[in-house]
Amino acid sequence: MLQRPRRGDPVWIWVLHGWEAFSWGLIALVTLITMLGGTPTDRKLWILALTAGLALCYVRVRTRPGARVPGGYGYLVVLVAVMGALSCLGDGFGVFYAVMLTQFIVFADSPRGAILFSGLGAVAITVGGSLREGGQADAYLTNSYSSLGVWAVAVVMTLLTPRALAQRDERAALRAELKSTQLELTEVYQRQGAAEERERLAREIHDTLAQGFASIIVLAEAARSQLTVDVERSAQQLQSIEQTARENLAEARVLVGAAPSSGVAPGSLAATLRRTLDRFTEDTGLDVTADLADLACDQPTRIALLRCTQESLANVRKHAAATTVGVVLSQGFDSIELEITDDGSGFVVEDSHGFGLDGMRKRLAEFGGGLTVTSSLGDGTRVLATIPLAPDGQE
Repeated sequence: MLQRPRRGDPVWIWVLHGWEAFSWGLIALVTLITMLGGTPTDRKLWILALTAGLALCYVRVRTRPGARVPGGYGYLVVLVAVMGALSCLGDGFGVFYAVMLTQFIVFADSPRGAILFSGLGAVAITVGGSLREGGQADAYLTNSYSSLGVWAVAVVMTLLTPRALAQRDERAALRAELKSTQLELTEVYQRQGAAEERERLAREIHDTLAQGFASIIVLAEAARSQLTVDVERSAQQLQSIEQTARENLAEARVLVGAAPSSGVAPGSLAATLRRTLDRFTEDTGLDVTADLADLACDQPTRIALLRCTQESLANVRKHAAATTVGVVLSQGFDSIELEITDDGSGFVVEDSHGFGLDGMRKRLAEFGGGLTVTSSLGDGTRVLATIPLAPDGQE
């Protein structure tokens, strides 16, 4: 039995069920006109009894769709018999076949069953109407033509309905699949966003807090070793420890959202790098030569190049055993270039898998830039960071 229409069903299905309800109104109207007309009383009683019986069967099937008696096909048997009897009892009841046509589709369990029972309905209407008209051959022929035309319409409707329902089910499946895919994509984006945020925080912690704590440890060890030898030098190192700790505290507040922006003070890129190099010279005693062009760039670019400088200097202090460091900031044809070199022990670039170099590459990649590291054992190291210029020449 075709179920009640639901949201997303084709318009055809809604019309089918709407006509089913409308047909009962027409039946009630025709029955009322017959009761008020000049039809003999005994026929009126039979017509009223048959119509009421058919209505009770319909209500039973609709309110108890799982009941076996009369059931969908049982109701169709009753419908065919009642239509044949009514067309025999009264003039004009043959139209019931056209009015009730949709019920063969609604209550049959298959297209084949709907076609079969609608065909039986056509036969019943033809026979009943012909008997009422005297059983002449001409009456049978005329009624057959009209019934056959209506039955052809029933066949077309029966064949279209499963196709419409199949399209409905296909669209429903596609909508469900689309919704599931959207949920999966949302979860993927959330996981990807969380992973990217963790990676960003790890890079920021490595480039700021971790380097600061490493500097504090080195300075503290140096100050302790020279405390009885060079008090003035130890005091200077303690002052550097205090300053580094304050800077780390500021960066920590930025990372946890307690500060509105990066702890890097505003200013020109050259001035920012100069302050960093002066601190490095003060803390390590290494000879640093700098050629810093006064370039204009925005704050994110300045911070990116500053972090690359800090990471490179931290690597020099921890690994290079160098005596001199060179820093060159310049503007190329289409990019800003930052070159940092040292005369230290060098390393095999292919064997280096540290977080620092990888973090520098990813940070520069966010600006469309890149990192080139050149080094070999005993020949020092050259780090070249580049960031493309904006179309107007300003980063």
